[in-house]
Amino acid sequence: VQLVESGGGSVQTGGSLRLSCTVSGYDYPSNCIGWFRQSPTKEREGVAAVYYRTGSTFYDDTVKGRFTIPQDNVENTVYLQMNSLEPDDTAMYYCAADKGYYYGHCTLTSGDFGHWGQGTQVTVS
Repeated sequence: VQLVESGGGSVQTGGSLRLSCTVSGYDYPSNCIGWFRQSPTKEREGVAAVYYRTGSTFYDDTVKGRFTIPQDNVENTVYLQMNSLEPDDTAMYYCAADKGYYYGHCTLTSGDFGHWGQGTQVTVS
């Protein structure tokens, strides 16, 4: 499976951005597409994930109410809609496909994901 992110950029505090993750060569048994982020001062952390077949979504507490993870099954694209952005959201954002360990839900643990995109930078000032 191949994943390509786009949509990063610079935005002021309180602004919005929408990241895109286009997925191709989708492999069974992968069930989830997740968004992760990493900054120079923090370890990689899971932000949001979607269970591809049902559309169930999962969020880290730090982004609940601000981020959503809609998907477009026709375009094979998963988005990360980010609103009310804060400087602490500054990071490189990656999308990833999970290894299919779990049925019916997604984790936000990077070790459960096996295919990664190249990342897109988000800067909030």
